[in-house]
Formats: sequence, structure tokens, C-alpha cells
Amino acid sequence: MIGYTCIGTNDKPRAMAFYDPLLGLLGAKRFYETERGVGWGISPDQPMFAVNTPFDGAAATVGNGSMVALSVPSQAHVQTMYAKALQLGARDEGAPGPRGGGFYGAYFRDLDGNKLAVFCYTGS
Repeated sequence: MIGYTCIGTNDKPRAMAFYDPLLGLLGAKRFYETERGVGWGISPDQPMFAVNTPFDGAAATVGNGSMVALSVPSQAHVQTMYAKALQLGARDEGAPGPRGGGFYGAYFRDLDGNKLAVFCYTGS
């Protein structure tokens, strides 16, 4: 159902330096780059993740209650993505761990303050 998600940035080069290695852990690569933004994906038939400066020219701000969740295949992937995000300068919002109902996830904020999650289902 989701075709792509887009979050805002006030510093496109800094955002690219953060997301290139982080999303590369999932096998994602850049599918497009414009003056305002860049989008990563695994294949054209799967959802894409994009970062853009706002179209209206105003400063990018984070949404209160907004979050993008990245699905990964295992708990090890959750831990690797979370550690990489923190290594790249992300702020911790919840260390990897079970959250109930077979959901295993971790939370962080990117360099612009956007909240992201990485998660998998463990089947229990």
C-alpha cells in the first residue's frame, strides 16, 4: 500500500551522508536525486524512502507523532541498523528489544530530528 515516504531535511548533503550508509545496510541505493532531495529503494516495485528540503522553501520541521518504520528481516538487522544510526550521529529514542506481540524494534532520531524505527516480527 505504501509507495514511498518522504521526510524533511534542512541539509541535504548531511542527510545523504547519514542515509547512504544506513540504508545501504538494507541493500537500498539511490533511485533519484534532485536539487531538493534524494530517494532510496531496493527495487522500483517496492516502497521508496526519500529526504527532501520543503517545497515551500520554509525550514523542515519534524511532525509530532510522525515516524517512519523500516522493516528488516531479523533482530540482528534491527541491532545493526540501530548501532549504525547512532554511529552516524542519530539520537537514541529506544534501544533494540522486544515490544510485545512478537514485535522487536529500536527507535532513533536522524540528524534533522525525524523519528524512525527499525523492526521485525519474531513470530511469538
